[in-house]
Amino acid sequence: MKLYNYFRSSASYRVRIALALKGLEYDYIPVHLVRREHLDETYTAMATSRLVPLLQDGDAKLTQSLAIIEYLDETHPQPPLLPADALGRARVRAIAQDIACEIHPLNNLRVLRYLTHDLKLSEDDKNRWYRHWVESGLEAVERQLAAQPARYCHGDVPTLADITLVPQIFNAQRFECRTDHVPQVMRVFEACMQLEAFSKTQPSACPDAA
Repeated sequence: MKLYNYFRSSASYRVRIALALKGLEYDYIPVHLVRREHLDETYTAMATSRLVPLLQDGDAKLTQSLAIIEYLDETHPQPPLLPADALGRARVRAIAQDIACEIHPLNNLRVLRYLTHDLKLSEDDKNRWYRHWVESGLEAVERQLAAQPARYCHGDVPTLADITLVPQIFNAQRFECRTDHVPQVMRVFEACMQLEAFSKTQPSACPDAA
């Protein structure tokens, strides 16, 4: 397998965690978003969405981190990243989507670049935008976790929800977002970071980290 990704991309980090939890080997291929390498013809020929990550497994080329992770879970079922019961799977997916669909799209690089380059927002205003959506979005996750406390987002083993949560906290910390209002979120984050699958795949540990 080959993973085309960017060290600071939270969506890429999700897939790195999943591959590590599964114990799967892969070739790490960096695609530098700030240098716009994702817009190069050689990359866009493979990734029509012009986004990272992209996982190549044989002849198959997969995009969108949550879809990639579920593919990995179906093709390499141990350890499972989704609960065995339908209700549990629905809850885990809901938490993951609270982050991946409600928080992350509003604060990824192309949105932030549009705010400053096209709408001419100042860096301070851009950062206020970022912090607002991250901090308020994490409140929804906090309520989910507080309603059913466990070691991880759902139960005693990490799932798709944890894989999605941890990279978002890295983003929050990078932009100095407030997190004291989400103690359950941070408790789960700290528990995850005790695991090598989360700590050894973090942005600063990547070969293209700068």
